[in-house]
Amino acid sequence: MARLALLSVSNKTGIIDLARSLVEDFDFDLISSGGTAQALKDAGLPVTKVADYTGSPEILGGRVKTLHPRIHGGILARRDVPEDITDLENNQIRPIDLVVVNLYPFEETIAKPGVTLSQAVEQIDIGGPAMLRASSKNFAHLAVLCDPAQYEEYLQELRQNNGEASLEFRQKAALKGFSHTASYDQAIASYLSEAQQYTLSGTQLQSLRYGENPHQPATWYQTGTTPTGWTAATKLQGKELSYNNLVDLEAARRIIAEFTDTPAATIIKHTNPCGTALGSSISEAYQKAFNADSTSAFGGIVALNRPIDAATASELTKTFLECVVAPSCDPEAQEILSKKSNVRVLTLPDLSSGPKDTVKAIAGGFLVQASDDVIADSSQWQIVSGQPTPDELAELLFAWKVCKHVKSNAIVVTSDRTTLGVGAGQMNRVGSVKIALEQAGDKAKGASLASDGFFPFDDSVKTAAAAGITAIVQPGGSLRDKDSIIAANELGLVMVLTGVRHFLH
Repeated sequence: MARLALLSVSNKTGIIDLARSLVEDFDFDLISSGGTAQALKDAGLPVTKVADYTGSPEILGGRVKTLHPRIHGGILARRDVPEDITDLENNQIRPIDLVVVNLYPFEETIAKPGVTLSQAVEQIDIGGPAMLRASSKNFAHLAVLCDPAQYEEYLQELRQNNGEASLEFRQKAALKGFSHTASYDQAIASYLSEAQQYTLSGTQLQSLRYGENPHQPATWYQTGTTPTGWTAATKLQGKELSYNNLVDLEAARRIIAEFTDTPAATIIKHTNPCGTALGSSISEAYQKAFNADSTSAFGGIVALNRPIDAATASELTKTFLECVVAPSCDPEAQEILSKKSNVRVLTLPDLSSGPKDTVKAIAGGFLVQASDDVIADSSQWQIVSGQPTPDELAELLFAWKVCKHVKSNAIVVTSDRTTLGVGAGQMNRVGSVKIALEQAGDKAKGASLASDGFFPFDDSVKTAAAAGITAIVQPGGSLRDKDSIIAANELGLVMVLTGVRHFLH
């Protein structure tokens, strides 16, 4: 008797090609439900609908389709237990050798703006997880596939093992099935809990060489079933990504996501920008960012918000870099970059989308906060000293966007939409001011300064003015704001208050 495969998928990627190979190359019979059955039929493949196989129609608007003894008996029967085989024969149930299931798109549904609770509930799959769990439990006797990426590997198993999938493959696939249902259930629980319970789950993507240091093991996990963010990036060349690479790449992505309308480049070292700039072209933006602090740029992480062209690629090869990421890479640029084969070059078309929450582990638990994704709007700022020109206001906005992504206490000095000095992570604000101004040197004359937090005293304002700074942007909110404002007025500085603080711990 031909072997039996049950196909019931929400994501139909690759399902026709898989089904065709099962039928034509390996003599499988197919049973299927709903839209999957129709897709197979439309492709000219022989398929029996689940309702015809079980003798029970789909009911409750499709809520009940596969919850039937002829389905679950065929999945759960142990082929080496005589009593199970007898039960199958007495109930006219065929053993099922392959189950291909993926689930209703619950996470994709709740991510849509304005989705209602009832709409979300209807995307909670019942029959799919039941089949996945049953199939995964009985991996000793059948195979289960829940990801289109598994299809070719399964077919290769059949080709190499006389039409059978190895026990090792079936067990690995079962683990993926259980992980898939666990992640799915956690997404539902998180959605319904209304913040009373926060669940975090992921599927291991790869083991990393080590973490921040060689004695720290590290692993990269993917959240959700659909690759997004860095799991969806394409690595064109270079060594494997490390833990520190990924942390720095995410910091670079967050900065570059601030700039969409103008070519922009940023260079990251230890999650802080050592150079960020805008330009008339992506090549110009990168050169300006590099020249902002060429010493620190050595061994840096580069993010660009435009495709890498030949001119930019040529500039990128002039120094040692760890990673480069851009939306895409021109073929000529890729050829140029290939001469630096150890540089990790990635393309990520969507550099703007990031996690909605940030999570930090602490002893006995973890902390969750909403990501700092407030969009800066200079029209809402309060001008408390001087009157900025449109160009000065644009410069302050640029400085403010960069400062948001510098470790606190953060000070950024800029001119011509280019960072000149960055003071990061100091224990007092005036220390960060001095570092940023020292980096800027004589270029600080006529430049702008951004501070991620308020000035508790007027000393930083006086220090900035003495170095030649002409405009300052800061959140305000100190009990001593008046002192800083008075100092700015007396020294002839422009000062604007944003009303928003951007500490980054």
